[in-house]
Parts: sequence; C-alpha cells; structure tokens
Amino acid sequence: MRRAIVGLGVLAILGGLGFLAFTSPSAYRLLRAQASTSLDGYKPNPENGRVMFFAGGCTSCHATPNQDDKLRLGGGYALKSPFGTFHVPNISPHKQDGIGAWTTADFIRAMQEGTSPDGRHYYPAFPYPSYQRMRREDLADLFAFMQTLPAVEGRALPHELPFPFNIRRGVGLWKLAFLDGKPFTPDPSKSESWNRGAYLVNGPGHCAECHSERNFAGAIIDDRRFAGGPDPEGRGSVPNITPSPSGIGGWTQDDLVTLLTTGETPNFDTVGGPMGSVVRNTAQLPEADRKAIAEYLLSLPPKEGYKAPKP
Repeated sequence: MRRAIVGLGVLAILGGLGFLAFTSPSAYRLLRAQASTSLDGYKPNPENGRVMFFAGGCTSCHATPNQDDKLRLGGGYALKSPFGTFHVPNISPHKQDGIGAWTTADFIRAMQEGTSPDGRHYYPAFPYPSYQRMRREDLADLFAFMQTLPAVEGRALPHELPFPFNIRRGVGLWKLAFLDGKPFTPDPSKSESWNRGAYLVNGPGHCAECHSERNFAGAIIDDRRFAGGPDPEGRGSVPNITPSPSGIGGWTQDDLVTLLTTGETPNFDTVGGPMGSVVRNTAQLPEADRKAIAEYLLSLPPKEGYKAPKP
C-alpha cells in the first residue's frame, strides 16, 4: 500500500511538472519554431498602421464604453462567452494602465502568440489565432499608429471565469492544439487584389472569429469557417458570409462594398449591433481594400449556413 501511495505521488508530481512544461509560453515558441519578433532597421509607417487599425476593428471591443471618442481605447467592455465573461483591457498608450510601456517586439508577440510581456498567456477571446497571420511589418506599423492615440487612465476588471477556465496556464495546451503559428501566404494563382482581400479577412479583419461555428474547446471548426454560427454572447446567431443561398449568394461586389461602407444591404436593410460597429471601421478603409475584401468573400466556396438548434 505504501509503495502504491508513493507511486501515485510520484506520478502526480511528474504530471504536474509535465503540465507546467508543456503549457509555458516558451514551450509553445520552441514547439512551433516561432520566428523572431525583431525588426532591426525597420521604420514603422503609422499611416499603414491606421489602415491595419480600422481593418482590425480595434475600437469595436477596446473603446471605453459610454463615450463618443472611439479612439480612447481604455477598455472595460464586458465580453460574455460560454466560458465566462472577459473584460476587455486598456490598449491605449498609457504607460501604467495600457500598452504605452511595451516595445514593438512585445506587441508582435502578443498579437502573433497570445503572450503578454511578462510571460502570461492571453485567452483566445483576444483573436490572435487570426492576428498570427499578419506580417510583422504591419504589426509594427499598427503599434506605431496606436502610440499616437490618447492615453487613457484606468484598468478593466479581472475576467470572471469559472473553474477550470480560470487556470490561465491551461491556455498553453489550447495553443499547442489550435494555434499553428503560420503567417499568411499569398496564392500566386490569384490576383493581387484577391490576395489583399484574403489577407485582410483572415488576418487583421479576423472575420472568421465571429462568422464560424466553434468546437467544444472554443476553436473554429475549419469546415464551418465563414458559414455563420451562434452569437458568442448569446444574442441569436451570426450570419453566413459565404456565397450560398443562405449567405451572400447573389450579391455583387458592389453590394458588398456598399455594405462595408454604409451598412446597407441589397434588400435596403441596414446592419446593426456588432456589425454596425464593424462597418464604422471598414468605412475608414481605402475603397480598394473594401473591393478586395468583397472579391475574396465572393470567391469562397458556398457553404450551408448555421442552423440554430430548436428550443
């Protein structure tokens, strides 16, 4: 009996050590062979960073609630999910409460690996599975633009997550399973505008993060990507954006460009809710980028839309 107890104790210790080893951010970097975040000699372009900022819709989640200036990124929005409530952080250039003390490398690592400057995992409610596709130069430009915005004092509340989701270290296992670390790769058989649209949709725009069904672990189901899904905040469902009859089938490129500019649909309706906030951002993009997004979305394989379960 004593030997059995000792053996179980040893196994528990080894299991704990293995968990700590495999869930550390450094283990993810090693196993995924992550590239350096250094950009020695690169001079950031804040104007391109502004385009990345609005393509990413940063204001939709990070703008301080209940105030008109959407460039005050003090955070505080309560993002409800099946795993608990995430309180969106301050990403203004405030030195203590925001990201004003970060380096460009800190920012790139956060966006591509979901790791904080002090070595903690970020929960994937922060859509770094999409941001990992972004070019490091674009991320450096984005960071440079964000440093020009107002510094906002104040920090968001801690996340409200039940056990076991409150064990942040466990996100390391999620990353090993679902974060591949691969940047966007252009398709040489496609046009330059198509590739631009693919990059914007799959990288900074992170469109699949809302418009897709997820598995039990909260990761996007690949064959349901862009086909719509349940609203993560429990407010009905998010529409299919593939060119199928249940999605945007029959829409033209001009129809989609109009939607991304004014929020108006071909049947003379107007989008609202979270998509209304998205449109306020995409309306700030160059028209060529809105056309590229439309070209890419209309080229997707049609998929049957998400069907909400019957009550």
